[in-house]
Amino acid sequence: MSRITLALLALIAIPTLATAAPPAGDTLRAADEVLIELNAVPAKCIPRALLEHAEAVAIIPHVIRAGLIIGGREGHGVVVIKDQKGWGDIRFIELNGASVGFQAGVQSSDVVLVFKTRGGLERLLEGKKKLTLGGDLAVAAGPLGREASAETDARLKAEVVSYSRSHGLFAGVSLDGVVLSIDHATNDRFIRDAGPETHKAAEALKIKLAELTAERLPPPPVRR
Repeated sequence: MSRITLALLALIAIPTLATAAPPAGDTLRAADEVLIELNAVPAKCIPRALLEHAEAVAIIPHVIRAGLIIGGREGHGVVVIKDQKGWGDIRFIELNGASVGFQAGVQSSDVVLVFKTRGGLERLLEGKKKLTLGGDLAVAAGPLGREASAETDARLKAEVVSYSRSHGLFAGVSLDGVVLSIDHATNDRFIRDAGPETHKAAEALKIKLAELTAERLPPPPVRR
């Protein structure tokens, strides 16, 4: 096969994933739904101890992965930052990434990232450049289970632990190569123009994280 043919195939295979960020309120409500799902099965949720000691949690709902030979990922989400009083400031972020290999089709997944160190979080919040997981920030697949220990050698060294759900239960997964960046446009709109419903959604997300971090959780909602 000629180089020209290979180049053409590569161009055809590159997914056109660039999409506009959804409204801030939609992202916040979708992130809240992801956290509700995290509480649905205690044996398959993020350990409480990990959340207790976290500096921040990023939730990126509906990350799209698409491609044929060259694949890509794209998603828009939110990071909730912990301060001395609990879960506080919110920043909107973007996730992008690429992979090579046969992966025909389109898949949507929810991604949750737990930031264990302040340094890693601050590098993201500075917003000066994009950060690559596994490169700029050490990342490891997260442990599972409400009371599971997060203290393994690999996870102790990681600045970020990651979870993803494509269908059904969450699982700890490695997201090496995924790129995170601040979504400046959505943050600006949130600060300037967010209405009461959007602020209500932001507060609901903080409350849900506080519930997940607490010693006891309310029962998961009954699905009808």
